[in-house]
Amino acid sequence: MKPVKVGLLGLGTVGGGTVSVLQRNAEEIQRRAGRGIEIAIATARDVSKPRSFDTSGIELTTDPQAVVNHPDVDVVVELIGGTDAALELVMQAINNGKHVVTANKALIAKHGNEIFAAAQGKGVMVAFEAAVAGGIPIIKAIREGLAGNQIEWLAGIINGTGNFILTEMRDNGSDFADVLAEAQRLGYAEADPTFDVEGIDAAHKLTILASIAFGIPLQFEKCYTEGIGHITREDVVYAEELGYRIKHLGVARRTDKGVELRVHPTMIPERRLIANVDGVMNAVLVKGDAVGPTLYYGAGAGAEPTASAVVADVVDVVRVLTADPENRVPHLAFQPDQLVDLPILPMADVETAYYLRMEVSDQSGVLAEVTRILAGQGISIEAMLQKEPNGDAVTVPVIILSHRVCEGQMDTAICQIEALDTIQGKVTRIRLEVLDA
Repeated sequence: MKPVKVGLLGLGTVGGGTVSVLQRNAEEIQRRAGRGIEIAIATARDVSKPRSFDTSGIELTTDPQAVVNHPDVDVVVELIGGTDAALELVMQAINNGKHVVTANKALIAKHGNEIFAAAQGKGVMVAFEAAVAGGIPIIKAIREGLAGNQIEWLAGIINGTGNFILTEMRDNGSDFADVLAEAQRLGYAEADPTFDVEGIDAAHKLTILASIAFGIPLQFEKCYTEGIGHITREDVVYAEELGYRIKHLGVARRTDKGVELRVHPTMIPERRLIANVDGVMNAVLVKGDAVGPTLYYGAGAGAEPTASAVVADVVDVVRVLTADPENRVPHLAFQPDQLVDLPILPMADVETAYYLRMEVSDQSGVLAEVTRILAGQGISIEAMLQKEPNGDAVTVPVIILSHRVCEGQMDTAICQIEALDTIQGKVTRIRLEVLDA
């Protein structure tokens, strides 16, 4: 049987890794796929640039249209990133009857619904394992391995840059700005780190995971997103004293009211395995009603870890090239006509526990006033720490852990606390999840 021809859009870090993995493991891949897989054509900004991988036998071009319109190409692999040009190219490939593999989480999170509808109409596959958590096969695990479960919730460290920053703040007592600069120097963070540190990248990935887990349309615009820029080294230290670690977590949970979809700094009990995922590593914890909690851990980025997921998707496509489209694994795990548009809960309706840190005047009666406000909103206190005054400071830090409560009630309480004359500045709030299995 003749080899399957692949067209590659992008020869950057992941594109180069994909070429290397396909060449190095060609024999093993053919044994698994049942056919050889060859890259016929690839795009690059500079086709004459020296590369660390072998491009002999691959037609190089600067024109991406030449890839999606190539008559011999069966599978188009999109690795250029962004959404505008990528969307146009992916839709053109689908229109040409070609299968698509992509590592583009923003593209799937924002335009996946229309892409999958187009693919369904043309009878082609769109595979996107590499779009979430790099080399961790989390899409396949939820979509296929856990197909017999009702997924109750999932929580993930799905951005390596943010996890690196919080790990360094904890291990070295560094400030956020200093660690961010170090992450940029090491190449973990972009010159503009907004997508990583503000949680946008994680929100793209969480949107995809929630859709597959709960059988709902992709709804990135409804995902609550909060960054880690306001986390101080003091917060990290206090969390440790209380037996917690701070992680930038994506959380999706099915409730009777709807689906929680949120990315924010989160305190997790230090004994949880996911609390001990450090550096640039990723991990996703998934709770199914039958299997219980399952944890998926590994490299969330990098040339060959991500290429591992890209090549696995290509193998999947090759295996089912001749299969009846109705008998393939659905893009979003559930049959297209079985997706249910469950409401995404506003944050005011989300229930969780909280860590509060505030600077209070060093005088009697202040804590009584704070606890009165909390009680007035039905918020009970689990633990409280009052630190010693720092030198001649007239305020002291007070840390409160609350029991679970609706965010709307906590919003009101924080507004009332910040209005007190005895409270200096803003109250720092970090949500707390025990992730109890």
